[in-house]
Amino acid sequence: MLLVGILPSLFGGGFRAAPQSVAAAAPQAERVAGGDAGASEDLTAKLIPDQKAFLGSPATLIDLSEVFSETEIGEEPFQVEVLRGKQDVAEAVVEGSQLRLNWQRQTAKKREILLRATSASGKTVDTKFYVELWEPDYWKLVLTVLGGLGLFLLGMKNLSEGLQAIAGNGLRRMISIVTDNRLMATGVGVLVTMLVQSSSITTVMVVGFVNSGFMTLTQAVGVIMGANIGTTITGWILVLKIGKYGLPLAGAAAFFYLFSKRDRIRYGALAVLGLGLVFLGLEIMKDGFAIVKELPEFEAWFKAFDAGTYLGVLKCALVGCVLTFIVQSSSATLGITIGLAQIGVIDFPTAAALVLGENIGTTITAWLASFGSNTNAKRAAYFHICFNLLGVAWITAVFPFYVMLVRYIVAGDTAADMTLGAVSSAEITAAIAMAHTGFNVTNTIVFLPLAGYMASALMRMIPDRKSLVDEEEHLTNLDVRMLESPVVAVEQSRVEVLRMVNACKQMMAWLHELLQSDGPGKELRKKILDMEEELDVMQGEIVTFMSNLLVGNVPHDVVDEARRQLRLVDEYESISDCLATVVKAHRHLVRHDTQLPPDQQQELRELHAMVSDYLNRVSGYYEQLGHAGGAVEVLPHGESITKHAKTLYKRVLEKAPEDQLEVRSLVSYNRMVAAYRRVRDHLVNIAEALAGEK
Repeated sequence: MLLVGILPSLFGGGFRAAPQSVAAAAPQAERVAGGDAGASEDLTAKLIPDQKAFLGSPATLIDLSEVFSETEIGEEPFQVEVLRGKQDVAEAVVEGSQLRLNWQRQTAKKREILLRATSASGKTVDTKFYVELWEPDYWKLVLTVLGGLGLFLLGMKNLSEGLQAIAGNGLRRMISIVTDNRLMATGVGVLVTMLVQSSSITTVMVVGFVNSGFMTLTQAVGVIMGANIGTTITGWILVLKIGKYGLPLAGAAAFFYLFSKRDRIRYGALAVLGLGLVFLGLEIMKDGFAIVKELPEFEAWFKAFDAGTYLGVLKCALVGCVLTFIVQSSSATLGITIGLAQIGVIDFPTAAALVLGENIGTTITAWLASFGSNTNAKRAAYFHICFNLLGVAWITAVFPFYVMLVRYIVAGDTAADMTLGAVSSAEITAAIAMAHTGFNVTNTIVFLPLAGYMASALMRMIPDRKSLVDEEEHLTNLDVRMLESPVVAVEQSRVEVLRMVNACKQMMAWLHELLQSDGPGKELRKKILDMEEELDVMQGEIVTFMSNLLVGNVPHDVVDEARRQLRLVDEYESISDCLATVVKAHRHLVRHDTQLPPDQQQELRELHAMVSDYLNRVSGYYEQLGHAGGAVEVLPHGESITKHAKTLYKRVLEKAPEDQLEVRSLVSYNRMVAAYRRVRDHLVNIAEALAGEK
């Protein structure tokens, strides 16, 4: 029991344990006990808020001068004594004008502390509060955040798969209609990225398409800019006020997904299931981050990343970039940023600066995809990096004004307070989403007129390689990351099938030159045989890629297209084998210094022309997406090749004895004709596959 004097200072606000800290007094007393030392507990006043500290916290100091000043005691001198208080959690000691709580080692239990103040005139006021000591569970923090992040990413994946399956062939058509018009290409980039829910997947796809020649650099520039806008849809999804409904939403959708037999309903349910998991994961991450607000060392660490200065903005952007590079998903880092902002760990400007860095970090994926690709593909990847770097550079230069603009758009006031408490967590999320969208839309508007100049500059900085051989080191441009997006993956593999088609056409062109030539044609034979070996490797790579694709959860139309592609690559590889057989028969004649008679040479040229034309006509239907079914029209033309080949067999055998071919020439001639007939057979198989007849 000690004498306490009245001090004039008034303490308000909340309390946090800190070295020699002074806790705030509670509001004015609600009930006052008078006279009797054994006053009922019902007459105690809530003058001191409950105190909570973590294990190892220093002593907490509570200034008592104002605690009792507005009670019945008023301005009178008074004494304070501790009537009740166990010492296992906190030892309560009155020292002069302060109450010291010496924190002990007993955690996870609340203990009551009862104080009585007695004035000089004999009036008494009782007050009680509770103390609690807790131990930070860092493993729980890490595992909860990781679990929430995992559910968030799984939800994004399921949402992407569901949307892609619903879009179906529409997504593939969007990819195929990309033109040199940058506005059109930008629009396609926006729509495709909104469906695949990942700008990384879109840019990796673009790099692959440019590498395979399916897309030009000019087209890629527009799609990449559009992808940056499309990826901002994730933030707006999180603005929806359905966070607490994430679990029931996912649960209800799961039943439709598991038990529905209709593809459209199943994949619609999968998209809703993904949406539910996205919000459930975000809520779990928020729960995990809640511990951060209670730990001064964590809070101090986050305070170091303050976007109040230009250097602070750059530091925050760097953190966002590194975090995105680690998790390889800008959507994941956006979810983490929103989770931290929604519980007040970071303020809005810091969150906006982190978002800027995330835009740089997402370019790493496209850069990695450009390794081993051709020069144009590298230019596309580097354009993505330059586009985002330059955008972040000029936005950070005007960052305070940019944040004011976002505040005005969201809250109608350039100086609006966007801290938690002043606004809701949903409004904070909307502000972050607007900062993300605003940056990418503004950046696209600024650089769209300059994109052509940037592409030209990249072409000068990254010149074409001198050796064409170097460009073909990588036989296919299939990327396993595309398997996350089956509709896009099957379109990318289609591009590789078309490369096989063009390779067969090139072999036919070289073979035509060989049959027209009177020389040995060693170089032409080598090129044809080398191309045949490359097609063998390409077939293996495509089959492996498609097999991995079919293992996953894939819509039926994608499965049908994948199976058709597997059949096509087998047929085109077999065509290359047949053409190699013709070349080997020709080589056999050259090695023995033998030539076919002029009549038979002309017959082979005519047969070659017929087969080459048939190859072009059949393959043309596959090259035109959406017109493959028309291949049934060319099936009768295959019969004319067969009849002509039979005529050649019969004609060479009916020659007069003096005009008969020698055995070596006859065998080589028949091998060539038979090889062309087999090419015709494989082309008929391709036409039937395209027409859906077999």
